[in-house]
Amino acid sequence: MRYVRYAFLAVIGIVLISVSLANRDPVSLRLMPGDLADLVGFNPGVTVPLFLVVLAGIAAGLVIGFVWEWMREYRIRRDAGQKARELRKLEREVSRLKRRENEGRDEVLALLDEAS
Repeated sequence: MRYVRYAFLAVIGIVLISVSLANRDPVSLRLMPGDLADLVGFNPGVTVPLFLVVLAGIAAGLVIGFVWEWMREYRIRRDAGQKARELRKLEREVSRLKRRENEGRDEVLALLDEAS
């Protein structure tokens, strides 16, 4: 299974390298359209290779997706934490009740009950 994962990662790496080499032409990125920039008075921009724009878009999409999923699952994690705390509380109560029940009994029988 490890070799399949390495092969998959190698194929992805080769594809990314070939896309990067094929799209090295510089592109200009601007914050606003030209007419709006003339109205506002400034339009910051940068010139970068096209493959950086593509890879940055993929990375931004992944980050947005991960954050969105983390926020969506907050309620599930909170409920799981509450259930875990309740379970620990109930386990402590059961062990306390077993100790109280076994106080007046034979020690050997109490040990056998605790083991089961």
